[in-house]
Amino acid sequence: MNALHQPTITQTDPSGCYAAGLPAKLRHILSLADFEHAARSHLPRPIFGYIQGAAEDNHSLKDNRRVFDDYGFTTRVLVDVSSRKQHIRLFDRDYASPFGIAPMGIAALSTYRGDIVLATAAQQENIPSIMSGSSLIPLEEVADAAPGTWFQAYLPGDPTRIEALITRIAKAGYETLVVTVDIPVSANRENNIRTGFSTPLRPSLRLAWDGLSHPRWLFGHILKTLARHGMPHFENTFAIRGAPILSKNVLRDFSARDHLNWTHLAQIRRQWQGILVVKGILSVHDALKAQALGVDGIILSNHGGRQLDGAVSPLRILEPVVMALGDYPVMIDSGFRRGSDILKALALGARAVFIGRPFNYAAAVAGQAGVLHAVRLLRDEVDRDMAMLGVTHVDQLNPTMLILRQGQLSR
Repeated sequence: MNALHQPTITQTDPSGCYAAGLPAKLRHILSLADFEHAARSHLPRPIFGYIQGAAEDNHSLKDNRRVFDDYGFTTRVLVDVSSRKQHIRLFDRDYASPFGIAPMGIAALSTYRGDIVLATAAQQENIPSIMSGSSLIPLEEVADAAPGTWFQAYLPGDPTRIEALITRIAKAGYETLVVTVDIPVSANRENNIRTGFSTPLRPSLRLAWDGLSHPRWLFGHILKTLARHGMPHFENTFAIRGAPILSKNVLRDFSARDHLNWTHLAQIRRQWQGILVVKGILSVHDALKAQALGVDGIILSNHGGRQLDGAVSPLRILEPVVMALGDYPVMIDSGFRRGSDILKALALGARAVFIGRPFNYAAAVAGQAGVLHAVRLLRDEVDRDMAMLGVTHVDQLNPTMLILRQGQLSR
């Protein structure tokens, strides 16, 4: 059990920029959205397209942002909010803020040692961080660099492979396993293909030009990675090392997921002695099944709009899921960009919110300094919004503080 580490809120100067010590490239980054604009110019088109891209017509991606406009806050005024606290307790551990870093595949393509950058920044700021199973750095290295990181696995419906990978994860020292269940097959990410990204990556004149036209990324990241660590491989799909990212056989590492079912999840629950979380649930029905199976918590998610286009935004089903499960850890991701977004989810019953793309952009723009800046920007937003809502702790948030735009109370 860890003692609470509550970082001091960093004060801003009148222009809104953080005070002395912030790298010049970050002084005009005032919100998470600013990182996306900065990353667009820093990253080659295919890499930026992979991060930004979603499925088909982007209906789910757009709704993930649109849903927040459906809710307005009702405030409590003349409340002494001078002693605000935003820490949370999750799985018997105290975290400094109610948000964390979601798993993001191949983060090491956008910044040098990307998975380690994200995990160590999260550890420094005492927020949860989830390492992706579709990563290019061995899970053991991330566990050594940032103990307490959660590990997210994409599992095939193969009991032998499942058992071997879970044994490896446990041996590395992970305490929290996140099983993602919303990828039975690869999505139709035609938007990625249009920007030049494919799996496997295919060398071409366009790809070469994209690299040469972004020298800071090419020399400060890719060539540095090749020189120090060799060709990137998918390191954590199975218990053994996977294929190189350029291999024509790489898709074999992502096969047989359509076999995965509740029987396999029961096997995982029996084998895994740590905290088990299921990510990718979008219905009360499945949430209840996971709870009954002994899963310790769930993450409502539509994979940031990257899987089934038209899948409901997780925020739209959050309240009925929380009401059905009772006192049970329900977490959420997909589309969160502001402190006010986080507080809306907490008011509807979420225990924590996970955010992906913006932290990936932040790492690409400025490495660990970028991720730390992103965390602090978001933490400041949560703090200010709590004060204006009239709450002193996030536990005080509840559905009566929200009203639907058409005038109907949330509950």
